[in-house]
Amino acid sequence: MKGLKKKRRIQVIAIAVVALALSTGLIGYAMRDGINFFRSPSEVLASPPSASETFRIGGLVEEGSLVRGQGQAITFNVTDGNGVVPVTYSGILPDLFEENQGMIGTGKYINGIFEASEILAKHDETYMPKEVMDALKEQGVYVDPEA
Repeated sequence: MKGLKKKRRIQVIAIAVVALALSTGLIGYAMRDGINFFRSPSEVLASPPSASETFRIGGLVEEGSLVRGQGQAITFNVTDGNGVVPVTYSGILPDLFEENQGMIGTGKYINGIFEASEILAKHDETYMPKEVMDALKEQGVYVDPEA
């Protein structure tokens, strides 16, 4: 009787381990396209990602670089003080998007140009995304707006 209980307990534990490994694998497979890593312009220039990789880039919109083209086409440069990456975007920009302000874009880096599929901007005059603030602090160009 004791041998049967021990055998059953080992079987239940083995099934639980297999189920846990299978569910972890399925979750990882489902999320493979949903994870976007953040990079600063300096990181993008230092080690360019592959053209098929979707990631987020953030920094300040370089002054004098914002150009509105035909229709909804927009080009501008994003910088962190050390690196400058050209960005193209086709769509409607957020109302608070402007030069010398923080932004984060999601897209792909193709032939030296970041082709954004989504642009996010600050939501008030003092807000800056944490990733952008950290990257600017590392470069030594962050200025606290409350100081």
